[in-house]
Amino acid sequence: MSAGVDAEPGPSRRIGFFGPFGTFTQQALKTIGASSGAEHVPYRTVPDVLDAVTAGEVTSGFVPIENSIEGMVNFTQDALAFDYDLIITAEVVIDIEHCLLVPIGVSLDEVTQVLSIPVATAQCHRYLREQLGEIEVTAANSTADAARRVSESSDRSLAALAPRIAAEVYGLEVAAADIADHDGNQTRFVMVARSGVPAATGHDRTALVVHQRADAPGSLISILQEFAARRINLSNLFSRPTKVGGLGDYCFIMYADGHVSDELLADAMRSLHAKQGGVKFLGSYPATGEAAETVRQHADGRWRDADDWLADIRADVGG
Repeated sequence: MSAGVDAEPGPSRRIGFFGPFGTFTQQALKTIGASSGAEHVPYRTVPDVLDAVTAGEVTSGFVPIENSIEGMVNFTQDALAFDYDLIITAEVVIDIEHCLLVPIGVSLDEVTQVLSIPVATAQCHRYLREQLGEIEVTAANSTADAARRVSESSDRSLAALAPRIAAEVYGLEVAAADIADHDGNQTRFVMVARSGVPAATGHDRTALVVHQRADAPGSLISILQEFAARRINLSNLFSRPTKVGGLGDYCFIMYADGHVSDELLADAMRSLHAKQGGVKFLGSYPATGEAAETVRQHADGRWRDADDWLADIRADVGG
C-alpha cells in the first residue's frame, strides 16, 4: 500500500490527518508503510488538513473520502474538486470495526452510558438495543473523543463506541468487538499533496472533475463516450453542484481505471479538455485491491498499432 507515497520518509516528513489520535483515519494511515517514521499531525477538520498541506506545514495530508454504507464523503470530495489545488497520491481502504471500549476491569453489565458520534451509534443500533437495553447514548465530537472522555472520567459506567486503536491510545479495553449491524463496512482514505504524481503501476486510478460546456441534452453521453470509445472503465461517476452557477449547474466527478501516462487515458483527457467546459486533474495513483482483469492493456496495444499505422500514412504526405 506504500506505492504512491514518498518511499523514504524521514524525521522531517510530516503527515497531517483528520484527527484526533485514535480515529479510524489514523488507523488507516498506520497501514501505509511509507508513513512509518514520519510525524503524524492531527487536525480538527478536513479543511484544516488541506489548509496545512497547501501552506506547506505538512508534507501531505490524509483524509476520508468514501464509505461503503454512507457513500462519498462530500465535504472532502468537494474541497478537493473546488477549493484546493491538491492531487491524490495514494489511497487506502480499511474495514471499519466498531468496538465497545470500557475502562480496564469493567464488564458490560456495568455500562450505563455509551459515548460516540451519531453515525457510529446508528450503525450499531441493533447491538446497543439488543445487548445493552435502555442504555443512554450520548454524542461526542468524534469516536476518539468518546474514548478520551471515558478514559479521563471517574465514572466507570461509561463506555465508548470507537475504533480498536483508540483502546491502545487511551488505555481502555475492548469489551465487545465488531458490533456493527451490517458486515462489509469499509472506508476509503486518500493521501493528498501539492505535487508529485506517482509513477504508473499497471493498477492505477485517475480522478477528474469535468464541467460541461453547456447544460444540453446528451452532454453526459458525450463525456462518457470519450471513455467508452477507448475501453476505459469508470469505477465511480457522480454529479456535484458547482456552487457558483445556481440551481441545475452541476459538474461530474469521475474515477477512471488507468494512469495519466497511459496513452488512451491521456487521449481521453485531451479530448475532454478540448470539448468540455473545463477539466480538473485530481491525481493518478495506485488503486487498492486486486488488479482486475481488463481489456485496457490490449486496447493500449491496439491504439499504438493504429497510431503507428497513421504515422506511416502521414509520412508519405507531400512525398
